[in-house]
Amino acid sequence: MPFDTGVTYRPGARFGPFAIRSGARRQREGRGYTLSWGIDPYMLGSKVVDCGDVPISPFDNALAVDQMEVAYSTLLARPVSNVSSFGSVGTKAIALDGKEHPRLISLGGDHTIVLPILRALHKVYGPISVIHFDAHLDTWAVYPGSVTEQSRVTHGTFFFLAAEEGLMSSKCVHAGIRCKMFGPGDIENDDAVGFQVISSDDIDDLGIPEIIKRIRARVGDTPVYLSLDIDVIDPGLAPATGTPEAGGWTTREVKRILRGLAGLNFVGADVVEVAPSYDHAEITGIAAADIVHDFLAMMLINAPPGAKPVSTSKGDEQSRLSTVKDEF
Repeated sequence: MPFDTGVTYRPGARFGPFAIRSGARRQREGRGYTLSWGIDPYMLGSKVVDCGDVPISPFDNALAVDQMEVAYSTLLARPVSNVSSFGSVGTKAIALDGKEHPRLISLGGDHTIVLPILRALHKVYGPISVIHFDAHLDTWAVYPGSVTEQSRVTHGTFFFLAAEEGLMSSKCVHAGIRCKMFGPGDIENDDAVGFQVISSDDIDDLGIPEIIKRIRARVGDTPVYLSLDIDVIDPGLAPATGTPEAGGWTTREVKRILRGLAGLNFVGADVVEVAPSYDHAEITGIAAADIVHDFLAMMLINAPPGAKPVSTSKGDEQSRLSTVKDEF
């Protein structure tokens, strides 16, 4: 989704998909096994396809948003060729039509892309519960100076608009929030939109296991979409983003939380706001690409990884697991 004309500060995220693909040059089938997951997501029976970039108008935001919705809906309607052999949670049981649908991982692009994505997902699953990793709330109603209907659609207002349209459930949750706000009214509005807040500081006060527990309890067994703004990671580790905020989580902390979310009813995910012109040595693109690898694993197993590999012999992934419990 190479779209970045909904930003309020630094542009450049239209080149995010290229940067993420570039950061993934060393990721491939047959070399995707990791100690943390205990699996290779490419070897579990599911077909993983790069669908390429969605053609998007750089001149007309209303047209671009429509183009993204049509493209996403078209891909959702594609038949599923196969499913994971590792007991993943499928979509058939939660889809309104009772059919299996592809699960898409989108590469942003600025965060505005989630509005057309939620519109498309709502047609298939009904109201969606969003797990939102970000430094910012993105639930503001409008930015000062917005005088037209289209000017309401930005990377900081799309969740408010999605709530207005009834696209989301009331069981959404933020993770990593630390932005500056207009005042306490922003949190009151955020609550009305349907979000619970887990702040950046909560990782110190609560710890990773409790954050995982709260996220899982919040969304429950509802259809879940995970949206990850790369600025949830501290800019010292992921500088290539449009609205950086100091004091973020580390890449490792984010990855550990993601492992703890495996088994939820995921219907899609994204990594957004990667703007490579602000990067150094591709560190942001590499981090984003690795998070996409985590998304693949997260969607293809039915519970957080609870074992460590004890053998390097060839064979089925499950036969190479011990019963030693891991901390996600």
